[in-house]
Amino acid sequence: MYQPLYRELLRSGELQQRAERIYQKLASCDLCPRNCQVNRIEGEIGSCGVGESAWVSSLGPHHGEEAPLRGSYGSGTIFFSGCNLSCVYCQNADISQKLSGRQVTPRDLSGFMLELQALGCHNINLVSPTHVIGQIALAIALAAADGLTLPIVYNTGGYDALETLRLLEGMIDIYMPDMKYSQADIGEKYSGVPDYPRTNQAAVQEMHRQVGDLVLDSAGIARRGLLVRHLVLPEGLAGSGKIFQFIAEKISKHTYLNIMAQYRPAYQAHRYPVLDGQLTRQEYQAVIREAKEWGLTNLDHD
Repeated sequence: MYQPLYRELLRSGELQQRAERIYQKLASCDLCPRNCQVNRIEGEIGSCGVGESAWVSSLGPHHGEEAPLRGSYGSGTIFFSGCNLSCVYCQNADISQKLSGRQVTPRDLSGFMLELQALGCHNINLVSPTHVIGQIALAIALAAADGLTLPIVYNTGGYDALETLRLLEGMIDIYMPDMKYSQADIGEKYSGVPDYPRTNQAAVQEMHRQVGDLVLDSAGIARRGLLVRHLVLPEGLAGSGKIFQFIAEKISKHTYLNIMAQYRPAYQAHRYPVLDGQLTRQEYQAVIREAKEWGLTNLDHD
């Protein structure tokens, strides 16, 4: 029977120690590459908009995730408010760019995880965890001690710090990063960070080093590994081909890659002519062909 990676850390006594080390990074916050250096434990606020307490917008079984995550009983999602990116076209701006829901403690979060397990969910899916991973790490340690046995999914916008990811090794079973852009100037203009491609690619390489390609059980449910999401943007704005080249050459041609077609103008997209329109079917199909040309065949697409 599959046992999540963190169960081994729990048995060795390292899980709590590692969680506390990650949490203490909040005191001079460098959890993400923005490196704000504010003392969130004392209530200071960085670019993510969140202080010491994580904010949870909603939680529950989610049946709209990728098939290996949702299975028959849903992915046990916990949606966090706030974000370390400022994507002008964000379709969840009501929770990413402002705080909604309620403030929670690590003990609250651990309880949510156990509730989702009791509902039969296949995993614990942490949506936008990067900026609150210190609080989450403590919650994982608490929940594991109380009997959590589900894989942990780190569902991120892909702007993650290597040092933090290395501390997470053995705590996360499934990494699910976005790979948004292949050009730095595009990332800065539309997501507010100056170095997205370089930082994102280094993070994805580290994630893959830790967990490898996606592994499914006999029922087709993900147990461990890397799952990459890429949202196709209008007029080739994301630079999809270079992202596929990177995955094929630097990660693995067996990477589970979800190429998403659901772009629509949202939030502040109307301010940018290139984003103020719908993705065409022809544009999307051209991107699918490009992925296949780079030898990527483990594709999830419309």
